[in-house]
Amino acid sequence: QVQLVESGGGLVQAGDSLRLSCAASGRTFSNYNMGWFRQAPEKEREFVASIRWSGPETYYADSVKGRFTISRDNAKNTVYLQMNALKPEDTAVYYCAAGSNWYILSREAGFASWGQGTPVTVSS
Repeated sequence: QVQLVESGGGLVQAGDSLRLSCAASGRTFSNYNMGWFRQAPEKEREFVASIRWSGPETYYADSVKGRFTISRDNAKNTVYLQMNALKPEDTAVYYCAAGSNWYILSREAGFASWGQGTPVTVSS
């Protein structure tokens, strides 16, 4: 498995931007699809965005499409989530995930390795 460590979360105001980072170690990063999921208080974890190992295919939840951008730097073993025009409903713990399932890039089942999460709070 690959080890994942997220960073970049914090407290921002509605309309602000944040960039989350996820550093990977332990296995060949470029072999993995990477994803971001989030879990809001008292809600189930949900898909946010993913990027295929080969690039540049990306996938987004409808709720973040046009506002969030996922990208990866294989030379740095890092995946990013640029979040713009943040809304209070984006408040959640954001998790980075890695997986190797070619077909499943928008469900937890497609990802075997998970980070500990980084909290994002958006105030109105």
